[in-house]
Amino acid sequence: MSERLIRRDFVKQLTTAALATYATGRPRALRADAGHLPQEQPQPRADACILLWLAGGMAAPETFDPKRYEPFEKGLEVSRMLSTFPAIPTSVDGLQICQGLENIAQVMDRATLIRSAVQPDLGSILHSRHQYHWHTGYVPPQTVACPHIGAWMAKVLGPRNPVMPAFINIGQRLEGVGESEELKAFTTAGFFGSKYGPMNLPYPEQAAASVRPPSGMDAQRFANRDRLFRRLVDNSPQRDFLSDYQQESMLQAMDGAYRLLSAPERKAFDIHSEDPDKLAQYDTGRFGRGCLLARRLVESGARFVEVTTEYVPFLHWDTHKDGHATVARMHAEIDRPIAQLVKDLEERDLLDRTLVIVASEFSRDALMEGQPGSTANDQATVRVDRVSEMVHYGLHRHFTGGTSVVMFGGGTKQGFVYGATAPERPLMAIEDPVSIEDLHATIMTAMGISPQTGFEIEGRPFYVTKDAKGQAVEAILV
Repeated sequence: MSERLIRRDFVKQLTTAALATYATGRPRALRADAGHLPQEQPQPRADACILLWLAGGMAAPETFDPKRYEPFEKGLEVSRMLSTFPAIPTSVDGLQICQGLENIAQVMDRATLIRSAVQPDLGSILHSRHQYHWHTGYVPPQTVACPHIGAWMAKVLGPRNPVMPAFINIGQRLEGVGESEELKAFTTAGFFGSKYGPMNLPYPEQAAASVRPPSGMDAQRFANRDRLFRRLVDNSPQRDFLSDYQQESMLQAMDGAYRLLSAPERKAFDIHSEDPDKLAQYDTGRFGRGCLLARRLVESGARFVEVTTEYVPFLHWDTHKDGHATVARMHAEIDRPIAQLVKDLEERDLLDRTLVIVASEFSRDALMEGQPGSTANDQATVRVDRVSEMVHYGLHRHFTGGTSVVMFGGGTKQGFVYGATAPERPLMAIEDPVSIEDLHATIMTAMGISPQTGFEIEGRPFYVTKDAKGQAVEAILV
């Protein structure tokens, strides 16, 4: 079966699940009992979370887990190619990351570096499936639309500031790009309803326009439009597909958006009001500007903010060809903004209470698709045994056996490395592997949410970590 048919079937299944979810009623929190559910939530170490999503598959050996370096040379055997960037020292004695991340290297003494994150072999390695899994904790398709981790935080913890959206998504276009329907499938609040869903800001430099009435529209006309829109929603024929709970949630989301338009907090959305020198430190592209916007939003009370380099097939971190040159470009895009974000949060006394996560759906390898024993189709567009030109130099295939996740602040240890991958191919996690379930449990525990927190939906329990089995990696928490 072709990748296109697999993806089409995947979208069809997701759409069916989404329609079923909209017809469901109010999710009910499961009652705690000594046998399974937590009696109380853990003490929160962090109040806010920023997820820096390196969409497309960040190659760990080219970023945070350098291996044996082989410089470009015509005739280089691809089997010898592990890292195409040399290692550089960091602010932590003995810890190295890859050249091109010099600014991040200087703030690694504030970081926990997990080098042993692993993903399951899902058969066909589609970015959409792995991104869905990472963001929701559940392998698709499911019979219900699963909430994004940001929606879980919005639902369980509520807003930090009642005016600010609790969940904001920056940098990802959901229209007009490849796999847009798949991206929409996990960038939602799922069965929690629209109230807990994301405010989507694909262009951070245009975010200010999203929190003010259209140009030339006075307050009275805008209020009239709001009332008319509510009437249209209330009388829409599609209401037959919505439960009363989902209808109520949609209207509450509209209420929140309307309040924000007249609140002083809307100024946080205008990155152009930032000091020009500070803006220049972040301005490496949309991702960099998104990092600045995330800092401003967290300062103003946002609970969860995701900033992405954006997933578009065969672009950015989706390095099926011309890998080295593409990764060098991505280094330049992420290095300064991530480091500046960490420093700014620290200077504002926000880092201790803000969990910053740098992650991607999986790693990459020059030879291996998936991991040893995988039956996944090889999706590499360039297949050579020897490097004859620069387009061959870099990591191309998807690798799920071991990747890196970086965490700053938010109750995580500083200057700490957890886990390890093998020094030679296959670069599997060989020490303290961390599954997505346990990674989510760690994130949620830091935020003050028990990994066993659950709701009843369609008559069955649904948990923040799959089957309530996620276990926090306490070794990285303080």
